[in-house]
Amino acid sequence: MAGFKIRALSAVVLVAVLGTALFFGGYYLWALMLFASLVGFFEFARAMREPESRSSMKPDVLEILGYAGILILYVIIPVAGSERCLSFMFYSLILLLIALMIVYVLQFPRFPTSKMMQIYFGVIYVGVMLAFVYLTRMEPEGMKLVWLIFIASWICDTCAYLTGMLIGKHKLTPKLSPKKSIEGAVGGVIGSALVGLLYGVLINLNEAAWVPAVICGVGAVISQFGDLTASAIKRNHDIKDYGNLIPGHGGILDRFDSVIITAPIVYILSQVFT
Repeated sequence: MAGFKIRALSAVVLVAVLGTALFFGGYYLWALMLFASLVGFFEFARAMREPESRSSMKPDVLEILGYAGILILYVIIPVAGSERCLSFMFYSLILLLIALMIVYVLQFPRFPTSKMMQIYFGVIYVGVMLAFVYLTRMEPEGMKLVWLIFIASWICDTCAYLTGMLIGKHKLTPKLSPKKSIEGAVGGVIGSALVGLLYGVLINLNEAAWVPAVICGVGAVISQFGDLTASAIKRNHDIKDYGNLIPGHGGILDRFDSVIITAPIVYILSQVFT
């Protein structure tokens, strides 16, 4: 019972902080997403280490480059503006890869090739993809669109859980996540699409309520792969949670695993449909 209360209180605080940031946008949301990206990258980089070195808070030089890459990405976004930021993000990722290659060569054979690839993947997986929450909010209709990210991810999580509990019989991924069912996955998509439709009716987005429904439905499908990817990484590296920043929920990657992959999808679809 105490654990449930802690989890519920943490969820209320998280929703309040995030909801306020999404509503006001600007540098409040920018700072929150930067914080989440840096902490999430820390969690990811620590998970990639050997078990005996995970307790160390001292990053190696490749991890430092990863943090620097995320910081540069977030500095570029508000400076470049919404029209040019994607191009600048691409250039910065190319430069980051070059920097990682230079360190990899100069310090050879200190780091295995996999370490360089893990850091680069981590910057994109956490830093770049979470940044799309802020990028979506920067759009002309961003105040309306940004909530679709969380309808497609967190509403999907809730509906999938409830549907799975009620009628779930067929395992979705028995080896990876035995508790998840095909019925739950379908219920999550349908639930997100219906909430998206209701949201579209309420906000009258371009007088087309079906647009949020489609975006949320597609986003919900993708979000479940984000959830399962995070679970697969944890299983491969034999960890239960990425962190303990959010009591009762784990770390940033534990709570935002589906949001990470959903944010860029919602951004892309919003460019297509709105």
